[in-house]
Amino acid sequence: MTIDPITLAVIDNGLRQVATEMDVAFERMAFSPVIAESRDRASGIYDADNGEVIVQGETGLPIFIGVMQFTTQSVLRKFGQLAEGDVVIVNDPFAGGTHVMDMRMMAPVYHDGALFAYVANTGHWVDMGGAVPGGFGASLTEAQQEGLRLPPMRLYDKGVLNEDLVELIMSNIRMPEMQRGDLRAQVAALWVGKKRLTSLLDRYGADLVGRCIAELRQRSERLVLNRLSTLPTGTTSFETALDNDGVAPGPLHVRLDLTVSPDRLVFDFSRSSPPCRGPLNSVISTTTSAVYIALKHLFLEIPINAGFFQPITVIAPETTFLNASHPKPVSGCAAEVAQRVVDAVFGAMAKLSHTDACAAPFGTSANLSIAGEDPKTGRPYVMYLFSGGGYGGHRHGDGLSNAASSIGIAKSTPIETIEQRFPIRFDYFRLREDSGGAGTSRGGLGIEYGVRLLRGDATAAALMDRGMSGPFGIAGGGEGAKTYVRTIRGGTSSALPLVTKGDGLKLAPGDRIEVGTPGGGGFGAPRMRSATSVGNDIAQGYVSRSSAHTLYGSDPAAAKGRSSATANVEEARETLDSE
Repeated sequence: MTIDPITLAVIDNGLRQVATEMDVAFERMAFSPVIAESRDRASGIYDADNGEVIVQGETGLPIFIGVMQFTTQSVLRKFGQLAEGDVVIVNDPFAGGTHVMDMRMMAPVYHDGALFAYVANTGHWVDMGGAVPGGFGASLTEAQQEGLRLPPMRLYDKGVLNEDLVELIMSNIRMPEMQRGDLRAQVAALWVGKKRLTSLLDRYGADLVGRCIAELRQRSERLVLNRLSTLPTGTTSFETALDNDGVAPGPLHVRLDLTVSPDRLVFDFSRSSPPCRGPLNSVISTTTSAVYIALKHLFLEIPINAGFFQPITVIAPETTFLNASHPKPVSGCAAEVAQRVVDAVFGAMAKLSHTDACAAPFGTSANLSIAGEDPKTGRPYVMYLFSGGGYGGHRHGDGLSNAASSIGIAKSTPIETIEQRFPIRFDYFRLREDSGGAGTSRGGLGIEYGVRLLRGDATAAALMDRGMSGPFGIAGGGEGAKTYVRTIRGGTSSALPLVTKGDGLKLAPGDRIEVGTPGGGGFGAPRMRSATSVGNDIAQGYVSRSSAHTLYGSDPAAAKGRSSATANVEEARETLDSE
């Protein structure tokens, strides 16, 4: 029976609303700022039979789109069908996850006595114990050092809470009061999802909702196939790299061979670097999800569900650091490695067509943690902050400034919240001038900040990237600026030995850390940028006058091809010089 388009649209939006309400409930009840303020969380609905994604909340972190599908499938392999009232908890990266700080939960939804689907969510817990507070230890060399690792376990068994399991978890982490609150919020969000999905099924019936889900999946698959038909067939390659693995100074290469056929995209990472000693390995669930995210950036109009993923194949052998197995450390996989996978996909797709391509985004979450005991309260704390940066320019315009990472839509925790809750003060927090790559369309700007310890002793850790090479430009565009991290301790400024990574950094009152994140790469030849745009960039403080003269100055050979719509750069110079 054909489903009329109005009913399909209503049920589609109803399913999305269920997942979004789960996100909102989790966010509003969470105790930790990284969830309550920064939205480092996601919720979704997953197929009862195969665990494939049906829908994810619109404000959920994109990296969890594919990851929670892997998680659900891992749980089903272990337990089979869950019973009414069950809730499973898991943070094991090697059981379809990311890193141990990302706690995942799932619960079944029954309707009229039959299992219909699973609701699931993920939240970033600030600390899971381990050798380094906050979990982002740059020098860790085995998974056991990263924190408490939970395989899929029943948190609730037919509605009965496993209190011993809760106490085991809380006994192994540094801030049990905060994480106990996050645990309760996460479970409550699942109850909200179950209630809302049951209401939708009561109203329209499980049969109709199920048929709509199948139709939506088929439509997404057809839309992806339609986009493939516009791409040239064949194989193209692209290579990018991470600075290092946090232990050794050499780069980690992400090498992608992309094969396009009329009915499939094959992303082959077999030539990438082997597994590394440090925490910059990735698990296959995170690597695969990063590919999905990159395509979603390029195929904006196509709804995400299992149909979107159907024409996509990801190859990442265990001989590479993109498919690490236990006990390799993986704490940097979601925040850093996944972003370089996205960059590789962007670069390969740009070779096929500039129509939908964009230059590389800033490509690092710039993870910074500061931990200690606050003398004012006598309580331990872990302050965790990730930062925004610039997106790449594209044929339609400039990249975004201070944007969320390419694998997330989470926002940085407001500095007012950090200053209120931790013995920390920000000396400045601002856009980073000259950080965007030059181009006809300029890369967006990164940010820079200085954070100072006010009282007590503390230990800091940084797990960042893009300190050795800036985000690449395309079609003649320039690179974005590189990441910098500096410590100012006892009045002496120093860089980190491995540029963007380091842990065990001892801080005394008055010491500070300064961070600058990259801007995005540029799109198109810089000398083709309009005079009006150059003038606005200088007036807004995005580009310094000296950089504008150097990067966007006159070039008779380049100027010959300018269209009548592009003003002369000298005109902008004269206007600005007269101000």
